[in-house]
Amino acid sequence: MGAAAADFDNDGAVDLFVAGVRRNQLLRNRGDGRFEDVIGQSGIASGEWAVAAGWFDYDNDGRLDLLVVNYVEWSVEANRSCGDEARAVQVFCDPRVFKGLPNRLYRNKGDGTFEDVSAKAGLLSHIGKGMSAAFGDFNHDGRLDVFITNDTVPNFLFMNNGDGTFSEDALLAGVSVSGSGRPISSMGTDAQDYDNDGWPDIHLTALAGETFPLFRNDGHGAFIEETQSSGLGRVTIKLSGWCSIVADMNNDGWKDIFTANSHVNARIGDFQSIAFKQPNSLFLNDGRGHFSDASDAAGFGAAVAAHRGCGVADFDSDGRLDVVVLTLGSPAELWQNKSSTANHWLIVRLVGTKSNRDGIGAVVKIGNQVRTMTTAMGYASSSHAGVHFGLGGSSGAVRVEVNWPSGKRQIVEDAGTNQVLVVTER
Repeated sequence: MGAAAADFDNDGAVDLFVAGVRRNQLLRNRGDGRFEDVIGQSGIASGEWAVAAGWFDYDNDGRLDLLVVNYVEWSVEANRSCGDEARAVQVFCDPRVFKGLPNRLYRNKGDGTFEDVSAKAGLLSHIGKGMSAAFGDFNHDGRLDVFITNDTVPNFLFMNNGDGTFSEDALLAGVSVSGSGRPISSMGTDAQDYDNDGWPDIHLTALAGETFPLFRNDGHGAFIEETQSSGLGRVTIKLSGWCSIVADMNNDGWKDIFTANSHVNARIGDFQSIAFKQPNSLFLNDGRGHFSDASDAAGFGAAVAAHRGCGVADFDSDGRLDVVVLTLGSPAELWQNKSSTANHWLIVRLVGTKSNRDGIGAVVKIGNQVRTMTTAMGYASSSHAGVHFGLGGSSGAVRVEVNWPSGKRQIVEDAGTNQVLVVTER
């Protein structure tokens, strides 16, 4: 179902966790071009319907822990028939007919094994229908928190208490539901600072008629929904989205939003005037809190498909972020970014020594721009490509500040632009 990439054993090689229905895999990178499934001896369980996962160091001990996002209780034996029996139209059942599941948290013990701390951390008491997770230090206390999208039930915001436990604060923070006051079909998500005020914000996708909500972090423990005021409500109301990535696609210094789109129901056209296969979307950030639909100009308009997961990276090393999108029933799409090359850029790759090797959870700052290093973004997807910054027309050297999960603060003065900068924790 989903994948999460990170170097969980700190050996310098990126490993993979693969989430699945009743069976998960932990693929340890042997460093010789081969992977070994070590799930059996890892202590990470299977048996539930896992859709997504994410690596983060929740206790800041220098070892990456694993959050597994679970969906609903389902089995072949107890499968239900849904659709229009009179018309002999069969469809996948609505998630409302299934019972939800709690998510799982596994603490990395540092010896190749993990401890299930879901109950101890306070996760088991919260039953959801999870689809994806995004990580960020939403209250600037030096600890990573977790936002989890839930399908047709309220979302979760697990705030890290710093003692091994989490408090679920989505309702109080204003991100449990959208402005309608009702839960929606929350799908993919990403948490980055789109308005350059230093605080990580939250974006997510949903189905047609629900919009793609945007929540702005007010810096005081709450989020303000800006879906309508940002212009996203109007341009997403007819779309059904899965993957969401908040990143600077034109290198102008403001993070844009890419979404991979398609309806969930392949037979939706038999019931409503909604297309199952849809093109992807690009919404450009004007720097004043407003997004415009640039999908057609970007070339996405004619490429309709059953899009699902997506990843982002500078595949051709030209400083512009490219996108790969998975589809159902057809080959993956690789979109090469052909936007103007006039703007400058910088990609920061982190190597932790006291922190985890990948630097996951580190907060990187250039001017008024901030990005959190994470490989969890999109929908059941993972992108391990460093931290990218668009710098607009500024060609001069920049000051790079890295706040490591270990608590260390590191400054790189006069870093040149248009390069990949490797920063090793000292």
